[in-house]
Amino acid sequence: MKIKVGVVFGGESVEHEVSIITAIQAMNKMDEEKYEIIPIYITKDREWYTGDMLKDIDVYQDLNLIKKYSSNVVLYYKDGSYVLQKKRGLFKSVVKEVDIIFPIVHGTNVEDGVLQGYLQTVGVPYVGSNVYASVVGQDKAYMKDVWKSADLPMTKYTWFYDVDYKRNFDEVLEKIKKLKYPLIVKPATTGSSVGINVCDDEDSLRDAIDEAIQYDTKIIVEEVVKNLKEVNIAVMGNYENQKVSEIEEVLSTNKFLTYADKYIGSGKGGKLKGMKTPVKSSKGMASANRKIPANISKELREEIEEIAKKAFKALGSSGNSRIDFLIDDEKKKVYINEINSIPGSLAFYLWDAKDVNFTTLLDEMINIGIKDYKKRVGKTHSFETNILQGFAANGGVKGMKGAKGKLR
Repeated sequence: MKIKVGVVFGGESVEHEVSIITAIQAMNKMDEEKYEIIPIYITKDREWYTGDMLKDIDVYQDLNLIKKYSSNVVLYYKDGSYVLQKKRGLFKSVVKEVDIIFPIVHGTNVEDGVLQGYLQTVGVPYVGSNVYASVVGQDKAYMKDVWKSADLPMTKYTWFYDVDYKRNFDEVLEKIKKLKYPLIVKPATTGSSVGINVCDDEDSLRDAIDEAIQYDTKIIVEEVVKNLKEVNIAVMGNYENQKVSEIEEVLSTNKFLTYADKYIGSGKGGKLKGMKTPVKSSKGMASANRKIPANISKELREEIEEIAKKAFKALGSSGNSRIDFLIDDEKKKVYINEINSIPGSLAFYLWDAKDVNFTTLLDEMINIGIKDYKKRVGKTHSFETNILQGFAANGGVKGMKGAKGKLR
């Protein structure tokens, strides 16, 4: 019997379209002999839809087609199964059952623990990092604070809330003055290089912060690495075991890898590696210019691999994450930059370089998700005792009325 895998993608995120690309890549490479693949698309207004048509990227050019020909559903637990049930209609029939959810989402409101929290509340098994690791993996400020406690090498940084900046810029500026220009300013919880700028003085710093605040309530400012070489590595596993992919060297004509570098590419279109359906104008993260393997020494390679595994474990990550590093190529010094809990294109190209094809990668991710679920449900989360019985015996809510004056 096939395992019913519900692939969730889209969502209310600035990386909505990127998620669609990654999910369609993955669905086209899942083992159809082993899995029944159930696409679950979340619109930007948070409505859930399912239907085979959602495996075709062309349908996303017209949202009205999706609303007309696919089923608007909710996910919940019913009679021992996790089901997708129609939201509308007289009978609100069950459209599909799912055994496990595979979140292929990017950015705030989906990748950042929000979706994972919902799935865990429903009780359905899911692939990837749990709520805690997803939250910290999306929030660059929390992420760096955790890694700092684990003594991992990072550039100097500071972070603050938008309200602090608006109320008292001078105080925020004093924190930033402890850092050396050039600086890079980032919204703390977005991804795909959205709202990120490099600044060389206070005027450009103000402009960069003003832009970042449009995307987030929390802003992080970091020192820029000189003589920069940017490399990435993927880590697969959970807190018990980790293995690493090949290391890529990222090539960009910009000061950092931009959204356009990652997702727009040359804009020539064509068929994407790992996809049956042609994609016009984008190949996801597979379109970024890169060198695999990275042109680094054996010593640097081993250092990056070790740091990556420690960083993954420190956050309690699970599944397949990409971790980005910055190297001062002159000093040969490595700095860990950030983790991407659900990377664009699921970083399949990094595993492919180690002879792990996309189908095998997806299979391993699902297997880890099943193992994580079994561990989670095996732990004690509640007790048989019912304190409400004792509460009722002592007068319950009625008893509280008499104590109202005393409580004041």
